[in-house]
Amino acid sequence: MTRQLIAGTALALIAGVAAQAQDAPINITTYGGAFGAAVNEAFAKPFTAETGIQTTMVDNDNPPATLKAQVEAGNITSDVFDVEQSDVLRLCDEGLIEPIDPAILPAAADGTPATEDYLPQALHECATAIMVWSTVIAYNTEAFPDSAPTTAADFFDLEKFPGKRGIIKRPKYALEFALLGDGVPADQVYEVLGTPEGVDRAFAKLDSIKDQVVWWEAGAQAPQLLADKEVSMTLAYNGRIFDAIVDEGKPFAFVWDGANLDMDYWVVPMGAPNRDAAMEFIAFASDPARQADLSKYIAYGPPRKSAAASVGTYKDGTTQMAPYLPTTPENAERALVNDAGFWADHDAELTERFNSWLAGA
Repeated sequence: MTRQLIAGTALALIAGVAAQAQDAPINITTYGGAFGAAVNEAFAKPFTAETGIQTTMVDNDNPPATLKAQVEAGNITSDVFDVEQSDVLRLCDEGLIEPIDPAILPAAADGTPATEDYLPQALHECATAIMVWSTVIAYNTEAFPDSAPTTAADFFDLEKFPGKRGIIKRPKYALEFALLGDGVPADQVYEVLGTPEGVDRAFAKLDSIKDQVVWWEAGAQAPQLLADKEVSMTLAYNGRIFDAIVDEGKPFAFVWDGANLDMDYWVVPMGAPNRDAAMEFIAFASDPARQADLSKYIAYGPPRKSAAASVGTYKDGTTQMAPYLPTTPENAERALVNDAGFWADHDAELTERFNSWLAGA
């Protein structure tokens, strides 16, 4: 009888601990701002409503550095982190983030497995993509009232489309875009850029407009350059231009040819205290319908192909989001998916040459 009571008590305690683990709250760390708010509305609040697991959003200027510091100190305070693609490769190689089994990710509505439904590079052994953002050509429509630019090549045509050009002051994006503007197909850009001749070709294309370039470094500068008419065309982050068009009424427009697609990812720190709940959240947020819902709050596209058809309007209830998203099929048709692995291998040498080229050496 005593043994039965002890055994019963032990089972009850185990069940209680399991229930507590299942219901343990999780912290989700993102870069914050408008994106953090969008994640809260599209994913965190619905997740809590469906599972009962409380979620707390944590804003952070540098999530990957924070994750690394927490894991190395053995003091992990967030269970899910938002990091960029290059950080995924580094953190996974260093053993700082948990593997993510793709089997936990829900299939598409038609039964297509997640592994076949995600865009290229959107799944990694240690991460799943949250959303897709893009560096695109944006222009001031008042600068070209008669004939608007439509291709990456038009960006480099100063005769047909006069005016200064804005370009991000870094080799990443600038060099790929130069090759796209020189006629290299998107699926061959990294093959070409991986050769000395390809690098020379990219810089030669940039040379053709170098004296008309205004270089920018912070994302907010690109729409401001357009608004101030310091440039007629610029490379810009699509979300910034969307905000300027829809929220501020600026006379801007996109050219999607030559768009450079990049992604942010969900990762779980190695040894996260609420690992199972974190994985449950990632699976929840990976549902195509929920990914489409994120675009209701911010101009980022879903990383799953099947989610595109479910994208609706902006939070204003009237603006159709599809024309503004990098993942809309017609926008993505001639886009380039950024290759973080390429930049992990070549960033140092190309940055050195880029800086030397800027200085005129």
